[in-house]
Formats: sequence, C-alpha cells, structure tokens
Amino acid sequence: MELWDVYDINRSKTDRTWVRGIELAPGDFHLVIHVCIFNSNGKMLIQQRQSFKESWPNLWDLTAGGSATAGDTSQTAAQRELYEEIGLKLDFQHIRPHLTINFENGFDDIYLIQEDVQLHTLTLQYEEVQNVKWASKEEILTMIKKKEFLPYYESLIHLLFDCRNNRGTIQR
Repeated sequence: MELWDVYDINRSKTDRTWVRGIELAPGDFHLVIHVCIFNSNGKMLIQQRQSFKESWPNLWDLTAGGSATAGDTSQTAAQRELYEEIGLKLDFQHIRPHLTINFENGFDDIYLIQEDVQLHTLTLQYEEVQNVKWASKEEILTMIKKKEFLPYYESLIHLLFDCRNNRGTIQR
C-alpha cells in the first residue's frame, strides 16, 4: 500500500494522506514528478516500460517518473524515482523543476537534467523498466506517431527539448 500526501489547490500539504489507487476527493491533489536526462549530444535518456505493467505496457517513456509518496518533497521523490527505476544516483537537494504542469488530480514537476550517462552502468528496476536508450526529439516524436511511446502532446516534447538548457519562457 502506497500513501500519498494530500495537497490543496495552492499546493500546500493538508496533513492528510491518501492510499494510491483510491480516487482523490474533489479539491484534493497529489504530487507527481518526471525526470528527463539529456546528454551533451542533446538526446534524452528514455525507458521502455515492462510488458507486464498495468498501464502503458511495452511503451517508451521519459527517463523516470512517478508519484511522490507521503513525506516526500518534489526533490526527494525525483531522486528516489530516478534511483529506483534506472539506478542513477543524483543529488536533487539544490535542483528545482524546470516546469510544473497541473493536471486534474495534481501537480507534475518536471526536472530537466544534463548528464552524460553510460547506459551500461545503469541498473534497471525489473518491475518497472525493461530497456533504456538515448533518443533525439525527432526519434521520440516518430515513436509517439507509431504508438511506441506514451501519447504525450508533441508540443510537450518540443518544450522539454527547448527548455533543457534554459529556464523561463524568454529566449536568451
């Protein structure tokens, strides 16, 4: 049983927790994180979900992601999910998410990290991940069209690649 902290509309913790899998009450929200690792060649590290996953089996996805559990901050959730899913240890203590996207039941913090990772050094979590590889923006967009990648908005993929080396909304 996984517990989530419950947040209000202003993203303040409410001192309540919720059991994963049970629908949140109206006005209650939870925190999700995604981590996108980019290498110096401008490619994103992507993962292929296990064939036996309940949601989106065999599809490719961003580097790592998941729900923050009770007691997590956004940073500790990002650090934990990245380590659990692909065995990559990074310190998120002084890293802020590049983007936060609000969805119906919560907040999705998206971290964009530049790190040249050697794939052979990663330890994939058997229950979650069957494969990893580097992919360009064009490769990911093609995979989305072929239904091999989670059906993210193409504009989101463009935004992730556009924002990976910058913060804010103004080109510098």
